[in-house]
Amino acid sequence: MKQKNPFSPLEFVNKQVREIPPSGIRRFFDIAATMEDVISLGVGEPDFVTPWHIRSEAVRSLEKGRTYYTANAGLMELRQEIARYQEKNIHVSYDPKTEIVVTVGASEALDGALRALVEPGDEVLIPEPSFVCYKPCTVLAGGIPVPIETKAENGFKLTPELLRNAITEKTKLLVLPYPNNPTGGIMTEEDLSLIVPIIKEANIMVISDEIYSELTYTGKHVSIATFDGMKERTVVINGFSKAFAMTGWRLGYACAHPDVLSAILKIHQYGIMSASTFSQYAAIEALKHGRADIERMKEEYNIRRKFLVDALNEMGMTCFNPYGAFYVFPSIQKFHMTSEEFCQKLLEEQRLAVVPGTAFGDSGEGYVRISYAYSKESIAKALKRLEAFAKDH
Repeated sequence: MKQKNPFSPLEFVNKQVREIPPSGIRRFFDIAATMEDVISLGVGEPDFVTPWHIRSEAVRSLEKGRTYYTANAGLMELRQEIARYQEKNIHVSYDPKTEIVVTVGASEALDGALRALVEPGDEVLIPEPSFVCYKPCTVLAGGIPVPIETKAENGFKLTPELLRNAITEKTKLLVLPYPNNPTGGIMTEEDLSLIVPIIKEANIMVISDEIYSELTYTGKHVSIATFDGMKERTVVINGFSKAFAMTGWRLGYACAHPDVLSAILKIHQYGIMSASTFSQYAAIEALKHGRADIERMKEEYNIRRKFLVDALNEMGMTCFNPYGAFYVFPSIQKFHMTSEEFCQKLLEEQRLAVVPGTAFGDSGEGYVRISYAYSKESIAKALKRLEAFAKDH
């Protein structure tokens, strides 16, 4: 009898999933976890604990026995508060019954939006450098990610010329990732006004990832959904992780036209069912009474932002001035190393972990991402190690 080949579970794993590389953010922190005396300025997570009044509301909901499923789209009271919040902050009205779904983090909202809109072969435009999940989620939805390289000299903005040159007959969707992770770049009202006519002319949809909308340090965040004719073309993604320091609560939401929202909800129903109940009660409290918390944390981030940017520029590491999120994206080109080499050596020699720019797309080569979602004391200590590394190289 002919000998059969040994059984290999890997042969059964989806080819697309096999070929997607693991997150470039996590790799360095997995290495750092095995080392002693490492300072990390890489993870995009607030160092603030969720404010007590928000935590206590979650505890209260558990004490009252609120441990059952909610409606698939989320608690109606929460959706109503989200609608009020969006009307006040981005001046767009959403019907809490048909245009809002509560998700397990903004990441689920993004994944659901892509799967609801993208069909096999559709092209999805992604300005880069940008968050690591846009490309893989596009691929998993059957789409073709099309990176658009943005430049530091333009503030890492999506310019009309870049957008127009990237659009083809297959373009279905634009991901608009502002305020931007990893660069800290923002799009002003004027910037957005220049790309809106191009979007309409090309007849494409937009997913606007606004998870860092509260962390804008010059003026107010402006959503592309506010422009005439853009609400129905835009899926607005947001959540509670960054503004309210609620990363571990895993709660986000999507706002969209009822036709699109119903498709996202269908995916959410079958894949998730509903977000955690106690997290939703905590989020209601956050939206009702958390404005002072946002302002307090934002003020502290802004102090750290200025401190870090000034220190990096004094060190000779040219740094674009970020006006959003809580990251800086300095150039390391003067070191004549790749981003990966720089981060590897910095970790080995100085026990300092930052993220290579290439984790956010090929256009991130020559840069590293440094987070200031850490205490000023930790940042100051890290800067001493970075300065020593710079002198050595």
